[in-house]
Amino acid sequence: MITLKNILVATDFSEPSDAALTYGRALARTFGATLHVVHVVGSVPTLVYGAEAYAASMPELQRELEDGARKQLADLLVDNDKRPLPVRPVVITSNAPAQAIVDYAALKRIDLIVTGTQGRGGVAHLLMGSVAERVVRSAPCPVLTVRHPEHEFVLPDALVSVARA
Repeated sequence: MITLKNILVATDFSEPSDAALTYGRALARTFGATLHVVHVVGSVPTLVYGAEAYAASMPELQRELEDGARKQLADLLVDNDKRPLPVRPVVITSNAPAQAIVDYAALKRIDLIVTGTQGRGGVAHLLMGSVAERVVRSAPCPVLTVRHPEHEFVLPDALVSVARA
């Protein structure tokens, strides 16, 4: 039997990420797992000046980005269920989001990563690559990729409650 104790959902606050969160929540409820919801914020100094930048040059802007991400995560993770899930919202600062997700998964012994995928094709994929694809290639555990709009395997919680009644 597969046991899932820790499930990671990677989010960039897009629709595919929201779909991944729906799957992650459903799986966490089914297996009684802790849900780790991870968002990666870019490092402002290296984005603006390059890798050799002095890291303390823009601490206020970096702090604002991280605080904004924490607020978005908190809003995203409001759970009105009678039996709330154990959830760990996590904001990581890195300009390599796939590697940051994989490193966190290894460090926290994540059993499953759930991530959305944009489904880019052709030139856009060639030029930009895919965070989800990089996570799949290097993750220390299985990865479930969810495309939006996804196939409706997961019913919204309200429909589940009605179906059980």
